[in-house]
Amino acid sequence: MPVIGRFAPSPSGRMHLGNVLCALLAWLSARQQNGEYLLRIEDLDAMRCPRSYAELIMDDLRWLGLDWDGEVLYQSDRSVIYAKYEQILREKGLLYPCFCSRAALHAASAPHLSDGRVVYAGTCRDLTTAQIEEKRRTRAPAVRVRVPGEKVAFTDRVFGAYCEDLTEMCGDFIIRRSDGVFAYQLAVVVDDALSGVNEVVRGVDLLSSTPRQIWLYRQFGFTPPDFCHIPLLCDYDGRRLSKRDADLDLGRLRQHFCPEQVVGALAYAAGLTDRPEPVAAQELIADFSWKRIPQEELHLPQVLQIK
Repeated sequence: MPVIGRFAPSPSGRMHLGNVLCALLAWLSARQQNGEYLLRIEDLDAMRCPRSYAELIMDDLRWLGLDWDGEVLYQSDRSVIYAKYEQILREKGLLYPCFCSRAALHAASAPHLSDGRVVYAGTCRDLTTAQIEEKRRTRAPAVRVRVPGEKVAFTDRVFGAYCEDLTEMCGDFIIRRSDGVFAYQLAVVVDDALSGVNEVVRGVDLLSSTPRQIWLYRQFGFTPPDFCHIPLLCDYDGRRLSKRDADLDLGRLRQHFCPEQVVGALAYAAGLTDRPEPVAAQELIADFSWKRIPQEELHLPQVLQIK
């Protein structure tokens, strides 16, 4: 089966080097296996994700030498499709309205995991029809999906075996927000499955989302892809990169460096080269291997430091 990979950025700001590393590794893996590389713009929240940022992302990818196959897919255009799959879950009796606010969830006595996630306590799971109607008068509900007491396991290409008990480590999760916007967990599964994506490359911060997504794949009758979660990228001082920090975004870096310098620094940080020297993305394809990607945090070399 031919490999179909993808890069799926959220255009809420300019790409930083952590995003670029993900785009680069996904591209190298797909190209090394003579597969396809798709581009999807995850702009579910259109207010926070203007098309102008999407255009910048595409321009940055071209500048880096990372081409893609086929048409660009925009999630903001696909609400009708997501609604179809929401209905499948509804017909299975798996959905219910949730009126809990974010503040109430964090203040609740439900388990708080080490990464800050709150395991939903099921507060709205068994509301009566009368209670639901009463709550609707003052607050629009989100939509949650009931998860079973089931362990979901998979083998990640970088981090190896991973397993979660959905009830203990996840809890019922939201598939549509109270403002009507479909949630990432539903949209990413539907889009990857319908696009034929069979290799997903993304940051390790999304590793814990994977079991619930695999469970959704199964509810819809889809085959889950292979997953490759990459370590988080840190700057020279050990700070994890964020869109809030503009010093290492592509807009700034393109003023000081050529694409080969950026790609070379990232390749070195990821263990693909022995020295942080300039290199074109195309030159890295032949020797690319997931076995070379470490599990520990990655650190940028000083060569990209703007003085």
